[in-house]
Amino acid sequence: MVKGLFISKYSFTLLRAEGINCMNYLAHAYLSFGNEEILVGNMISDFVKGKKKFDFPGNIQKGIHLHRMIDAFTDIHFATKQAKQVFKPAVGLYSGAFVDIVYDHFLARDEKEFSLQTLENFAKKTYEVLNSYTFLLPEKFNSLFPFMSSGNWLLNYRFKRGIEKSFGGIFQRAKYLKNNMNIFHLFTENYDLLCSCYQQFFPAVKEFAFAEYTILTED
Repeated sequence: MVKGLFISKYSFTLLRAEGINCMNYLAHAYLSFGNEEILVGNMISDFVKGKKKFDFPGNIQKGIHLHRMIDAFTDIHFATKQAKQVFKPAVGLYSGAFVDIVYDHFLARDEKEFSLQTLENFAKKTYEVLNSYTFLLPEKFNSLFPFMSSGNWLLNYRFKRGIEKSFGGIFQRAKYLKNNMNIFHLFTENYDLLCSCYQQFFPAVKEFAFAEYTILTED
């Protein structure tokens, strides 16, 4: 068991109970390393409960597992803990969901990973892959996917207006979280700090995820 994961599971259970799943779709898509079945599993993982994982083909199961390993690593990383402190006074245990979105914003703007054109191409390819697997996708993800693709979420994480809209989506789905207009202000006010957290975090999670991916795909 990864040290510190107990707290993560408590927060995760609360979010899942309210229908709030993985928010950092761009990172999970990108950390699938171009493998289509791993991508599918990585994107649907939060919508697959318990033994339902075994209903999917083997490589999709590996993507589900990779997603969960990435989430565990993310939650215990010191930079994530620091980033959560920005939002915690306003949203408490939901801070991790907001940090997920913030990380995707900085990934989308990270010129070492994406230019605007390569991000547009990556988003388009991701939607095409997921669309080709709709017959396998969990019902709840299938309901969400048309909104993701038509709204081009993966591209729009790059823009502050897209982040503001994504923040609003959390408040819409969180039954016990009151809309807090201050949350976007906290994001913009602490932009440089949050960018620094991303810069400390992302190279580490990319290296970790690739190592896990290599082990999973060697089988």
